[in-house]
Amino acid sequence: MKLESQDTTQLSGSGGEPESDKAFIERLREIASIAGSASALAKAAGISQGGLQRYLKGGEPTRPVLISLAKCTGVSLAWLMTGEGEKLPRQSATQTDSEDIYAYVPLYDARCSAGNGAWNERAQVLTSLAFTRYSLRKKGLSPANLACLRNDGDSMLGLIDDDDTVMIDLSRDSLEGEGVYVILLDDHLYAKRLQRQFDGAIHIISENKAYPMMTVPRASMNQLQIIGRVVWAGGWLI
Repeated sequence: MKLESQDTTQLSGSGGEPESDKAFIERLREIASIAGSASALAKAAGISQGGLQRYLKGGEPTRPVLISLAKCTGVSLAWLMTGEGEKLPRQSATQTDSEDIYAYVPLYDARCSAGNGAWNERAQVLTSLAFTRYSLRKKGLSPANLACLRNDGDSMLGLIDDDDTVMIDLSRDSLEGEGVYVILLDDHLYAKRLQRQFDGAIHIISENKAYPMMTVPRASMNQLQIIGRVVWAGGWLI
């Protein structure tokens, strides 16, 4: 359901002189960065990417859209609508750490396809990326099990672009079903789609069809190490 078609009430101002479109667009960009990207924000809020792009160009969102955008990013609805008040609602003194709005996922300097070897032995944390605990909970993810890496190359073009950041769930280090995983093969890290065959072999598939499919026979399975399942790359993959 596309929320932008439900209500025509215009709420980005709050009486007096209307606020500039530029200021509201900047707040939209802020919450897009909280969600990870504009496409991730659209998905989390339940609106179309085209609708969000219209708002980023000065279109007027409806009341249900504003409520959904505020709820999925944890910001104050009043701040999002008008720019007034605090960006984040005040937390009660009894609120525990697990109820904090954001979780911070480490971004490592290891890169898929960069030949870094055992990334968790050599890699260093560059920074941390903020994701709302609400969005992680919706996907059944625990922040303690997550890590982010950068992707190199165009083998997954169409799904994961060169230099995209990917988030992996380190707890999902075995093939649980067809999906995109970061794997360590011949001392290189790759983000690839894995598909188990009836004979126990695993197909390693690139999204870019210019790259041939690879097969790891069942007898050679010890040469393939699954680091974790890719769950986000500018948008949720699960």
